[in-house]
Amino acid sequence: MTPNLCIKNGTVLNPVTGKTRSVDIRIHDGVITETGPDLEVSDERVLDARGLMISPGWMDMHVHLRDPGQEHKETIETGCRAAAFGGFTAVACMPNTDPPIDNREAVQSLIKRAEMLPVDVHPIACVSRGRQGKNLSEMVELAEAGAVGFSDDGSPVQDGSLMRRALEYASRVGKPIINHMEDLGLGPKGEMNEGIISTTLGLTPIPTFSEESMLGRDLMLAELTRGHLHVAHVSTERSTAMIREAKVRGICVTAEACPHHFSLTENAVEKSGFDAQTKMHPPLRAAEDVEAIRAGFCDGTLDVICTDHAPHATFEKETDFVSAPFGIIGLETAWGLTGRHLIANGRLTVGEAVNKLCVAPRQILGIDVPVLKVGETANLTIFDATTEWIFEDRHIRSKSKNTPFLGMPMRGRAWAIYNKGRLVEQRP
Repeated sequence: MTPNLCIKNGTVLNPVTGKTRSVDIRIHDGVITETGPDLEVSDERVLDARGLMISPGWMDMHVHLRDPGQEHKETIETGCRAAAFGGFTAVACMPNTDPPIDNREAVQSLIKRAEMLPVDVHPIACVSRGRQGKNLSEMVELAEAGAVGFSDDGSPVQDGSLMRRALEYASRVGKPIINHMEDLGLGPKGEMNEGIISTTLGLTPIPTFSEESMLGRDLMLAELTRGHLHVAHVSTERSTAMIREAKVRGICVTAEACPHHFSLTENAVEKSGFDAQTKMHPPLRAAEDVEAIRAGFCDGTLDVICTDHAPHATFEKETDFVSAPFGIIGLETAWGLTGRHLIANGRLTVGEAVNKLCVAPRQILGIDVPVLKVGETANLTIFDATTEWIFEDRHIRSKSKNTPFLGMPMRGRAWAIYNKGRLVEQRP
């Protein structure tokens, strides 16, 4: 436990209303005991938050902790360490582990192992047993064990009948189905976005319509079943438009997009000299897709900013582009890229951005949103949206270092989190 704490001179942000107020916060034994201006300090630690903002703790609803089975890439402990650096007090982890998270014991084990860490870990369980796409997992049992959603992420649910039944069952337990939108038959074994650059470079393409065709199917199934469809890592202009239209029609659909998809284009592959750090799934797309993602956040089509944090060991990425695995880490850079590419250019206000990092993911997954008021358990992030900094190797807290953003400018930093009675500060 962190000793009793008084946070002084900060500006508290309400991410629902966007309103701010200058107030001190006193925390004793992990609970907010007093708020107000110019609180007197007694026998407690003081954290000066002058010039900084304080919001309820952020959540990343799409991370890969690689634990169990691939601990050489990441562990629960190192993943949570990276999350804390990025300002996150909670993460939801995907089930493509070894073995997959498809049973009660696996869900409960993850939750228990994270109990003593300052970051909450919420397991997302498999849609199908073993992520094989053949038989539904025991969704009711998994939800009772603590699963907050269902996904075979990394393995798209190809069988439409299975997807229909998944949406029907998930609706009974009030959980979303989170699908990786890709028709594998339309873009098998591709390496980068289909276009002039892939043709020039001689790389096998991944067409945008492989994402969009699967999305179209799932939107119709969501309309039919009235189940909650959550669209993972949206990457194309047409996908964004389809989701916008579906929401107008009243379909129960929510959606997320990642900082790399609103920060980089497919040009990064060529400019980097085929560096495998630019290889991700969905791939980096064209400039018009990047612009559509930014616009989708601006008009509310896209609900959540998440990272798809996908660590890989150095030796796995230090190979040729074709052979390297997909994925990059993202927890440490999420806020800096959001500030640079969405806030600084006026796409989102600070309050709107924090809402997409704090409120929306928890609402989608049915998790209580932290409240900063007396009597509530303290769960908060201390940050700014203006600090200019360069992302360097020393900032990486993940066990892996696979990122294309080293040496790139960021805007805005998370300076500390407080959760589970623990203060975690970040050094400049």
